[in-house]
Amino acid sequence: MSEENAPIEYHDGPAIPKKGDKGLVSAWRISFVGAIAILIYLVVTKPDPYADLLMFLPDGILVTFKVTIYSMVLALCFGFIAGLGRISRNYWINLIASTYVEVVRGVPLLVQLFYLYYAMGQFLRVDGIPAAVIAMSVCYGAYMAEIFRAGIKSINKGQTEAARSLGFNRTQTMMYVILPQAWRIILPPIGNEFIMLLKDSSLISILGIADLLRRGREFASTTFLYFDTYTMVALVYLLITLVLSKLVSTMEERLSRHVKA
Repeated sequence: MSEENAPIEYHDGPAIPKKGDKGLVSAWRISFVGAIAILIYLVVTKPDPYADLLMFLPDGILVTFKVTIYSMVLALCFGFIAGLGRISRNYWINLIASTYVEVVRGVPLLVQLFYLYYAMGQFLRVDGIPAAVIAMSVCYGAYMAEIFRAGIKSINKGQTEAARSLGFNRTQTMMYVILPQAWRIILPPIGNEFIMLLKDSSLISILGIADLLRRGREFASTTFLYFDTYTMVALVYLLITLVLSKLVSTMEERLSRHVKA
């Protein structure tokens, strides 16, 4: 087959290497190795300010992870409840869950952060980190709801009919038959949402929370080394998201093998 007539291959995401692709030069490997090499080069050749930055940023990294994990746990709860509501046969439950999803998804996360911290602050004072966690969990809960809804709906109706024929009620059918199968489909996109949530956590710096970006801004405002500071901040974010992407890819691969088995 000539090169012109060769079929075009489409990819739906970054070329993350899988097991057995040891010789593949992927975008993920280039990005990861490149980021590590640049980070080491900068710290070794110019320890002032890059080594100082590495010592200054860990507190912000811990706050970023703390807010991300808390928000993710709450978002999973909101998403699970709203997802079940979206497939409920009860008209009012379905309407409430659908309205929550439509309203929250239609308002940018930055606006929700401002609204909860500044606008609602006129009536109820909420500290920065709790406000950030609530706003991010409510926002991402709406996206999680659609993931749960799609995952549950993807299970063949025959599974439900078989469970009901064995005497299971609706709750038992959902808990013991549908959800265990749906989790294999739901978990990979939830992993991607976790990565998105971590990146969007940089927005909380506008509330004065000392996350990774805020710590970088503090360093830059005292040293006026904006290029060096934001280069280091970008490298740290890149390395964290690349590692998480690899973990998600590994999880997807293991789930895929488990499903095939």
